[in-house]
Amino acid sequence: MAYRMAFQKTGAPEVIARQDFGPDAPRPGELAIRHTAIGVNFIDTYHRSGLYPVPLPAAPGIEAAGIVEAIGEGVSGFTVGDRIGYFTAKPGAYATHRNIPAAQALRLPDTLSDEDAAAVMLKAATTEYLIERCAHMKAGDAALVHAAAGGVGLLLVQWLKAIGVRVVATAGSAEKQALARSAGADVVCDYADAATTAREMTEGAGVNAVFDGVGKATWDVSLSALRPRGLLVSFGNASGPVTGVDLGVLAARGSLFVTRPTVAHYYATPSDFQAGTTRFMEMLATGKLKADSHQRRALADAAQVHRDLEARKTTGATIMLP
Repeated sequence: MAYRMAFQKTGAPEVIARQDFGPDAPRPGELAIRHTAIGVNFIDTYHRSGLYPVPLPAAPGIEAAGIVEAIGEGVSGFTVGDRIGYFTAKPGAYATHRNIPAAQALRLPDTLSDEDAAAVMLKAATTEYLIERCAHMKAGDAALVHAAAGGVGLLLVQWLKAIGVRVVATAGSAEKQALARSAGADVVCDYADAATTAREMTEGAGVNAVFDGVGKATWDVSLSALRPRGLLVSFGNASGPVTGVDLGVLAARGSLFVTRPTVAHYYATPSDFQAGTTRFMEMLATGKLKADSHQRRALADAAQVHRDLEARKTTGATIMLP
């Protein structure tokens, strides 16, 4: 029996429960997928909690890998049995089966396992657009990466170092700091020391950009780490959303820039999707970006997976297996 882990109302992880269903035939333009591995991302907790509203009832999850079991009318380029991966703005991946638009599917190369694909695709897409199309980082620049032992954080450090950027990384424990260091960070420190450490590494100048997926708790230290006209890329709310911003602070700290980007906007058009996916698949294929899932759990354990994620008990990527 096919099933999904879904919620009827928003709230704490306890709202997630098993829901059996019979898979529908794919509609025109769709692929019917049997999932083999499901990616877990912090945005899944935002959908479940109601921070990012979604139509109810809903299953979390926007990333997975699997096998094509049926093909809808008008779809070309895929055959039954193909291994594919996908990431999408519409939740629903916490399931054994799912129908998705064929335009969102990526055929997986033999060099990338289903588990690694589920662990890395959305995070790699996020890393690509943040560094190359949002912040426009280049060799010789300096950056601060918060939560550098997380799934996106580790990829940000690897990618930045691969293109010649100096990196200060923050992480909350000795174990997590060691992971950030192994990914290539030049300097690793606690969150409280980030601004001081960033300025020490840059001879007092400050970094060109801060990549901040933490949010409220790191807002001030992120601004303090930037050089004049630097860019704060606020792409997550792990500690809560940033609210009540006084724009005058940006002027006082050096005519700073702030952006709150999302992967949906940077991958919205077919040309953007093609450019972004081609670039991060190239980084994966050359080994400059390494897919690595640190936690493997059963799909039925989705509620506990969310508890661990929100308690910051995880490192790197987490995947769930149906």
